[in-house]
Amino acid sequence: MTEAQLILQLKNGERQAYQTLVKNYQHKVYNTALGFLQDGNDAQDLTQEVFIEVYHTIHQFKGAAKLATWIYRITVNTCLEELRRRKRKKRMAFIISIFDTNYQTEINKYSDFEHPGIKLERKEHHQYLNKALMALPEHYRTVIVLHKLEGLSQQEIAEILDKSVSAVESIMVRAKQQLKQLLMQHIKDTLS
Repeated sequence: MTEAQLILQLKNGERQAYQTLVKNYQHKVYNTALGFLQDGNDAQDLTQEVFIEVYHTIHQFKGAAKLATWIYRITVNTCLEELRRRKRKKRMAFIISIFDTNYQTEINKYSDFEHPGIKLERKEHHQYLNKALMALPEHYRTVIVLHKLEGLSQQEIAEILDKSVSAVESIMVRAKQQLKQLLMQHIKDTLS
């Protein structure tokens, strides 16, 4: 089945087409979500949210980009929104904890995540790499996750983010520099 046929069947609400769509893209959506959210259960939930969003918005798909690019765009946007929601929740939890000493926060819930795609010799380095990645601004983190964890080309990332390839290259360079600075500072702090 061609992509055009799949899209037509999706727009006609054919159940078999949705099963094909999920089968073809579930792994990629899950891995992208895992790279952003760093929690397997949350990544599964978000994967379901993405496919529900695809189901509800398929009629808006114009075909200007590939279907995969459109699905990645929905995935990235959904992940970024979830991270923003978490950040708001953490701020609120911190404020509440100032006034209520019995309040249990979830501030450190995601700090011990280990992404299966990242192989480091020691767990402490792995955890710091994840913390450093999460400390990057979201546009840097997005490019790093899509390129290094998902293996997407700069052209594919440019299409997903609706930016030029040169803009993605520039973001990638700055993201790598900032990540390197964070990691170098960690090494310096560890050695002192």
